Amino acid sequence: MLKRHGCSYIFLSRVTIVKLLLVLLLPCLLSLNNSRNINCALAMRLVVQRVKSASVTVEGSVVSSIGPGAMALVGLHQHDTQEDLEYCCKRLLACKLWENDSGAGWRHGVKQRGLEVLCVSQFTLYGTLSKKHQPDYKLSMKNEPAQKMYNDFLDMLKFNYEADKIKDGVFGAMMD
Repeated sequence: MLKRHGCSYIFLSRVTIVKLLLVLLLPCLLSLNNSRNINCALAMRLVVQRVKSASVTVEGSVVSSIGPGAMALVGLHQHDTQEDLEYCCKRLLACKLWENDSGAGWRHGVKQRGLEVLCVSQFTLYGTLSKKHQPDYKLSMKNEPAQKMYNDFLDMLKFNYEADKIKDGVFGAMMD
């Protein structure tokens, strides 16, 4: 099987494809007792970036900013539950992105370092393209319930960490 990757081509055998699928699907298969069952790929999504500084701008003015820490794009699926919020809250605060005092990488998380977190609501994380190459966001949670769940997620982060270290943008606004 031939797959285009950048300007070069990568040849993948059928055995390699099966191995890749197993690696990608293994977390779903292992979580069959989870309430999400096999739909674990359709749960809340976080895209986390370690940052030296980050800010959110709405209509030309900065509405939120942080120093060193983590910036997280938060995407809510239409079937997300409180359990998903709790799981992602725990994972975000424990995500080991920094080295420890002796220099060993990937050993400390946000809480261990006392760093800030900037969350940005991002419904486009559940976007797909139609056959006509048009974006479709039907898997994203609708506006009103999403805003409530997003605020619940922020409250959870503030409760489990330090409230003044959790920042966010403006829900539903066009942010830069």
